[in-house]
Amino acid sequence: MASSISSSVGLRAISSSSVKLLPATSSSSSTQKFLSFKHYNRNPLISNQNLGLTKAADFRSFTCRSQSTTTPSDARSTKIQELHVYEINERDRGSPAYLRLSQKTVNSLGDLVPFTNKVYSGDLQKRLGITSGICILIKNEPEKKGDRYEAIYSFYFGDYGHIAVQGPYLTYEDTYLAVTGGSGIFEGVSGQVKLQQLIFPFKLFYTFYLKGIPDLPAELLGKPVPPSPTVEPSPAAKACEDGATITNFTN
Repeated sequence: MASSISSSVGLRAISSSSVKLLPATSSSSSTQKFLSFKHYNRNPLISNQNLGLTKAADFRSFTCRSQSTTTPSDARSTKIQELHVYEINERDRGSPAYLRLSQKTVNSLGDLVPFTNKVYSGDLQKRLGITSGICILIKNEPEKKGDRYEAIYSFYFGDYGHIAVQGPYLTYEDTYLAVTGGSGIFEGVSGQVKLQQLIFPFKLFYTFYLKGIPDLPAELLGKPVPPSPTVEPSPAAKACEDGATITNFTN
C-alpha cells in the first residue's frame, strides 16, 4: 500500500512539473500556421478574380445590349428607299442589236439582244447615265403579241456608281426584277425594281425599292413625272447642259 501511494504521489509530481501551459501567443502562432493560406502549387485555372478576391480597382465594366436594340446599320438594312428613273432610247446609240442565233425567221429561244440606252431622273430634269446589258429570248408569245426575255443589265450613275438587276423582261406587260448588287453609294444594295413598258423598246419607267444603303442624294430623288408614252426629258437634260447632269455622268 505504501508503495502504491508513493507511486501515485510521484506521478502527480511529474505530471505537475512537466506539463506547462503554452503562452497565448504561441498557441495563436501555431493556429495561424494551420489556418493561413499560401498559394503553393496554385491551380492556374483559378485566379483571384474567380475566387471573388479581386480588388475594386480590378473590376472591368461592360454593357449588355438587348438583341432588340436597333443600330444604324440595322435600320439601313430594313429601310426601303424609292428611286425613279426613265430609260429612253433616242436612236443615237445603235441600240438594240438583235442577234438571231436561232437562225429562224421568228423570234426564238436563244436569240440575244444587247442594248444600251440613256437614263434620266424621274423628274426628267437631269441626265444620270446609261443602261447596259443583254436580253436572252426565252419564249415568243404570239398570242400576247410579244416576247419573254431574261434580262441582265446595269444602270450607271456617273460618280455615284451603278445598280445591277436581273429578271424577266416582258415586252407586253410590267414586270419586277431583282436588284442583285451595286457599286459606289449602291454597294451592298438589295431589293427589286418595277419595270413599266411605255413604248417598246424606246421608253421605259423604273421604280426601284432599295435596301441596305445610306440615304440617297437629293439630286437623284426629284418628284417623278407620271409615266406616259408622251413624256420627254427637259431640253437642258437632253443637251447635257451644266446643272442638268450629275457629276461625270456615264455616257
